[in-house]
Amino acid sequence: MYRACPIFAESEASLCEAGEVLVAHAQRGGRGRPIVAERSAGYRTVPHTADVRVEAWAPSREECIAQAVLGAVNGFLDTSAARPVRTHHCQLRGDTDEDLLVAVVDEVIFRLDTDNEAPIAVDLTPTDAGLDARMTMCNAAEVPQIGAIPKAVSLHELLIDAGPDGWRCSITVDV
Repeated sequence: MYRACPIFAESEASLCEAGEVLVAHAQRGGRGRPIVAERSAGYRTVPHTADVRVEAWAPSREECIAQAVLGAVNGFLDTSAARPVRTHHCQLRGDTDEDLLVAVVDEVIFRLDTDNEAPIAVDLTPTDAGLDARMTMCNAAEVPQIGAIPKAVSLHELLIDAGPDGWRCSITVDV
């Protein structure tokens, strides 16, 4: 399970502890691959006009999607001191990896809109039809809002794929 973490700015780099994994969020010269020294999973937000764009990476598809979710949430809420209020469990369906990435982030946006809750930890398990999602939720009204609340997932420049170093994905959240 991956847990949200505080992000602090130190020039262009910041460090974050997500569960047992220490993650470096950075970019070289404004672009390039994430700097992940001896680390296996993480995310970074990248500049995008009027929206939130998140790039994530991890050894597995499910961990990569979980990192993207936490990155999106930390783009508008400071969940570093959030207290869990409940666990949200749902089954998400999708025909492609892109469909599943969008389905998980859409579920987060829906829960935020209907229940005013946001995930602080995400555990995804593959199923025959898609993903089994268990998200530890916090009350979004009890944590500082640091960005615009998301409205939808953009399908523009949506990416999720596996490579020699594991999985990576990119998603843009309309705000």
